[in-house]
Amino acid sequence: MPIATTNPATGQVLKTYDPMSAEQIDAAIERADLAYRQLGRTTLDQRAGWMNAAADLLDAERDEIARIMTTEMGKTYASAKAEVTKCATAARFYAAHAAEFLADEPADAAAVSAARAFVRYQPIGPVLAVMPWNFPLWQVMRFAAPALMAGNTGLLKHASNVPQTALLLEDLFRRAGFPEGAFTTLLVGSEAVDQILSDPRVRAATLTGSEGAGRSIAQIAGRELKKTVLELGGSDPFVVMPSADLDKAAEVATTARCQNNGQSCIAAKRFIVHADVFDAFAEKFAANMAALRVGDPMDEQTDVGPLASERGRDEVHAQVRDAVEKGATVLVGGEPPAGDGWWYPPTVVTGLTPEMRMWHEEVFGPVAGLFRVSSYDEAIEVANGTTFGLGSNAWTRDEDEQARFATDLDAGNVFINGMTTSFPELPFGGVKNSGYGRELSALGMREFCNTKTVWVGEGAGSVGPAGAHAE
Repeated sequence: MPIATTNPATGQVLKTYDPMSAEQIDAAIERADLAYRQLGRTTLDQRAGWMNAAADLLDAERDEIARIMTTEMGKTYASAKAEVTKCATAARFYAAHAAEFLADEPADAAAVSAARAFVRYQPIGPVLAVMPWNFPLWQVMRFAAPALMAGNTGLLKHASNVPQTALLLEDLFRRAGFPEGAFTTLLVGSEAVDQILSDPRVRAATLTGSEGAGRSIAQIAGRELKKTVLELGGSDPFVVMPSADLDKAAEVATTARCQNNGQSCIAAKRFIVHADVFDAFAEKFAANMAALRVGDPMDEQTDVGPLASERGRDEVHAQVRDAVEKGATVLVGGEPPAGDGWWYPPTVVTGLTPEMRMWHEEVFGPVAGLFRVSSYDEAIEVANGTTFGLGSNAWTRDEDEQARFATDLDAGNVFINGMTTSFPELPFGGVKNSGYGRELSALGMREFCNTKTVWVGEGAGSVGPAGAHAE
């Protein structure tokens, strides 16, 4: 795939970039390794100052950054601006909480026959981040902010269709004050990942992307004995029970399915509705989906912009056609419009069966599948009957059902009476084929730390805090 900015609203190629050579990649890794050693001589206060400066730059340049994202991958300008703001919030969160998350944790010294015992969190070195195009700023920031604050350095291999956003991120951290090489964008294709991750100076990798990409990264990292965090696909259930507020559920369902033009791993995709309220919910949901405005993503009134690529749009339509040909019914949408650009209308499909692709596969576009169930147990069976386990939603005002959903839904995230989203304060990740490891919160920061046990015997003298932790 060429490294290029192609406007998905028009299909026009705006900028192209030459991929880096093997020599350029090696030099970038060397700079990241040297920067890691330099960061080890800085304090958390220094790094927090740089991270807060990055947040200030994001706020000051929000509109222009958002315009670049919209041009490169088609998300609405309004949602792009919100993404920039969210990134600034995350940067400030880790600047404020890194000292707490990385503080030495005392252990029961007497239980282990020590004068003192504690756990220390220390950085491990350059980390490769292989990132997707759908949230081109946020996906990177939620890795970069905790990694840099911990004292690691970042090597970014971004999706090939968002090169301007990728280069912007390197420039952002450099202008914020981080040492040269602390965060480096590698303009390379996927074929270069093996070379990069196999380099002994690169200590770990994080990937957000497809199952196939995750398996490839995990295979390389396993061979090289390197830590990985993987956030892969999702086919999130959105369960609606008889006691739910149907108006609110249908309203949130519409946003949950069509956020980011339907191109989100944690977008609700399978709407599992109890038979007692199925018809009422379906009518409200279909009407809401039909009312969404599809159009120019730079227009503040637009709800849904184009899909990011022609291939992606064609794949979504193939999944819908497969369902229709096998007996499913389209309530709304289902046909891409004629003309330039990679558009697909908000679509609702019902009557799905296991023979259809939509029953098993993630649909990465504004297409919802409706499933009718007759009981709580059947709802759980359908919700968990997938290889994915990223996010999940349950709508019920019954407190016993709420407690059961929290336990029974097989996912990394359970949101009850609300839309699945990510917060810096909460861990984020999946189970099953949706990946492993966690981003965000203290857990996300510690994923790329050496969790070091320190045991001190009698008469060993004082063992103070790590230099990088001293303020």
